[in-house]
Amino acid sequence: MKLFIVLSLVSVMFLSSCAVTLPVAATSNPIGSKVGSAKTTRILGIFFFDGGDAGIQKAAKNGGITKVSTVDFRTSLVFLSLVVSHETIITGE
Repeated sequence: MKLFIVLSLVSVMFLSSCAVTLPVAATSNPIGSKVGSAKTTRILGIFFFDGGDAGIQKAAKNGGITKVSTVDFRTSLVFLSLVVSHETIITGE
């Protein structure tokens, strides 16, 4: 029974994830109807997927935004931080 509980707790630790979204910047431009994002994922801090570019310029290009209003940054951790995802989200016109 103790082994089952320990294995259950270890499984929950490995399968749990955490996501945090933080505001990075805001401009005096009005908040527009367009939203753009750029995301990259890394495994073990070495292998990058999705091109490895989660920058503001890439997010603006993806959303067709020329006047940036707000910038948010989201980090997601999975499998005890072995898989980390970074996403830049912007709004504007």
